[in-house]
Amino acid sequence: MSEKQENKRRYTTVSIPTTLFKKIERRIEGTGFTSVSSYVTYVLREILAEDENGKEPFSKEDEERVKERLRALGYLE
Repeated sequence: MSEKQENKRRYTTVSIPTTLFKKIERRIEGTGFTSVSSYVTYVLREILAEDENGKEPFSKEDEERVKERLRALGYLE
């Protein structure tokens, strides 16, 4: 197997809260996504692509909404 093919098949594990996992499972029902991992990979690639193109992935307002939501869920103080 070539190095390029080998690199394509390497994966790691990222832990997310179970409640978030369940929400993503419900969100991808009936879509072309075959797993939570494939959806999360897609979302992260989109965000990184926007960032690499010089665009902010989130506006300041979006960032504040996310922070408020994380506080409400107990992830931030």
